[in-house]
Amino acid sequence: MRRYVLTGTPGAGKTSILHGLAALGHAVVEEAATAVITGAQVRGEDEPWTRASFIEEIVELQRRRQLAADATNSVQVYDRSPVCTHALARYLGRPAPVELTAEIERITSQAIYEPQVFFVRNLGFCEPTGARRISFAESLEFEKVHEESYRAFGYELVDIPAADLERRVATVSAAISRHGP
Repeated sequence: MRRYVLTGTPGAGKTSILHGLAALGHAVVEEAATAVITGAQVRGEDEPWTRASFIEEIVELQRRRQLAADATNSVQVYDRSPVCTHALARYLGRPAPVELTAEIERITSQAIYEPQVFFVRNLGFCEPTGARRISFAESLEFEKVHEESYRAFGYELVDIPAADLERRVATVSAAISRHGP
């Protein structure tokens, strides 16, 4: 089983790259944080990231999605991972909850994700959405926290520079193909 992660700053184009990879036939797993935020907002909660259980909910959804995806394909691409959730907790100034620490230990001890992580670089702007309420300057700080977190957990960052979507999708797809079936 080979599981690759796309990470980087909010608004860098990870989800667009993920959809492009899906169009090429790659098995993909959507970002959990956006799903948690959107679900809470649909229920009338404007800023779910302020809730104490926010990080734990993301971790649980990531774990469920990863375990469910394992039954389907031998190569998968994930829009973020629990290491991103660790970066989010740090960025929000929160301690890592026990659920997150346990999940990081699980993915590390079981080598759940490939050691090469695709680090999608910012595009020079950050478009706000209902789920993404962060300025470009804040997104650059968050980008640094992501980079530090992945390096601290021993991952190798494969730089995906700013470029048109087609080129970025092709770069990631070619890197996955180089690592074999």
